[in-house]
Amino acid sequence: MDPYALLPGVKVAAREAGRLILSLYDSGQYQSEHKDDDSPVTSADLAAHDYLDKALRGLADIPVLSEEGGDISLQERESWPRYWLVDPLDGTQEFIAGSGDFTTMIALVDQGKPVLGVVYGPVHDLMYFAVRGHGAFKEVAGETSQIHARHHDTAPLTRLRVAISRRQDVEWVKSRLHTDLKCQLLPLGSSSLKSCLVAEGGADCYIRIGPTGEWDTGATQCIVEEAGGRLLDLSLEQLSYNRRESLTNPNFITLGDARLPWQQMLVQPE
Repeated sequence: MDPYALLPGVKVAAREAGRLILSLYDSGQYQSEHKDDDSPVTSADLAAHDYLDKALRGLADIPVLSEEGGDISLQERESWPRYWLVDPLDGTQEFIAGSGDFTTMIALVDQGKPVLGVVYGPVHDLMYFAVRGHGAFKEVAGETSQIHARHHDTAPLTRLRVAISRRQDVEWVKSRLHTDLKCQLLPLGSSSLKSCLVAEGGADCYIRIGPTGEWDTGATQCIVEEAGGRLLDLSLEQLSYNRRESLTNPNFITLGDARLPWQQMLVQPE
């Protein structure tokens, strides 16, 4: 299976899912409820899930693991050499709040590693995509450019640019970093957009403390790594995929320049 050959079809599927989501977003004709973990889910999440489940199986006849269909035992999943990993609507709270900062995320995971990633934000017609070994790219309104994480090769680092959620407490975020550097906080919506901001060099890091699923990082991990960055847990170890019964991620950090002293700069949560 050639991930690069699948990329055009995945991009089309992401755009079509985004179109479905956007039609409900613009009309306001959607229903919202809370799941057992108290996280919100809307009819837009479910419509995008239903579409992507069929579309991706049509591209490659392999399993689909989606946030809205993730109740599959490890006993079944561990037999999968490869599968689609999908968050149909990343940033459901942003969707409900009307900020526009939400995306569709699609990854292809092969032997436990994300080898293709697509993130599409329909409101701004913004797409990030990558295939392992082929670089990372950003496409806006039909214009495509290669992206690179910010590295500090020559000039000394004097200011750390940190992507944060609009709904996080600023002082709490600052307390996670033990550094004398000035911190410029860059608020954004969905987790995927914050990681992609690091991938394109717009931020130095994004720290996520709180519950996420493997579908929240699969696509962005491929994009970030192909852009020259890293997406790691807070012990700076690689994330794993489809290795545990639980699909919940550890707390993680997306960073642009792995050579910075992150081990000393990160304050571990209690």
